[in-house]
Amino acid sequence: MIVQKDFLSKIKDFGLNSYEAKLWTALLSRGVATAGELSDIANVPRSRSYDVLESLERKGFVVMKLGKPIKYIAIPPSEVVERVKKNVKEDADKRIKFFDKIKNTEIMGELNLLHKQGITLVDPADITGAVRGRQNLYSHLSFLIKNAEKYVYLMTSEQGLLRKAESLKNAFQKAKNKGVKIKILAPESKKHAPKNLSKVVQLKRVKDVPARFCVVDGKQVVFMVVDDEHIHPSYDFGVWVGTTHFAKSFENLFNLFWSKN
Repeated sequence: MIVQKDFLSKIKDFGLNSYEAKLWTALLSRGVATAGELSDIANVPRSRSYDVLESLERKGFVVMKLGKPIKYIAIPPSEVVERVKKNVKEDADKRIKFFDKIKNTEIMGELNLLHKQGITLVDPADITGAVRGRQNLYSHLSFLIKNAEKYVYLMTSEQGLLRKAESLKNAFQKAKNKGVKIKILAPESKKHAPKNLSKVVQLKRVKDVPARFCVVDGKQVVFMVVDDEHIHPSYDFGVWVGTTHFAKSFENLFNLFWSKN
């Protein structure tokens, strides 16, 4: 049986590895088959077929038919989708409960202490990292903003403003609730800024926005190095630097544009 690689790649999104995807699609094409038959059809080593089919059985993709030789029956794909959804939700719920419980435990206290003690031994110039992908960038920005103590200065593009208003709204609100001052510079536009944004930040429109960056408490800065209008989100790229000297340079640039426009 010839199955396109891109199709098998999509099948892996069901939570299957390469062999599982091959044997499951082979079984779907037959309805009922032995492990040996499926091995030949899917081009999977016979020595691996039985344990892979057992794994598929545990995941609810196939049913083992009693008798000799042992045969396997394919579960309809629509039913498999429902089972996968249910399993993913149950697994996610369990993980969420676990992390909720661990927040106030001794383990978390020890982890935080370990991190703080470790950071004190690090040269500030070494606290520098590359952040790849827009989702990762916004996750890191959210982390920094929620932990801000005094102020957050953001310079962004028009589309960036709309995205941040949605992606960072919880972080903005938490920072504001602590008394953190949040200022955002964005390009002049005929479009109205999101309504809820004005309740938590000071927004100022300027003629030209020369860069995209975020300064937190004059100690940390994240600056984006590519034009977000001409790049796919997965290729967005930023640099996080945890040095006062570097952060202050960006802060001065922000204040210059804030006061002149």
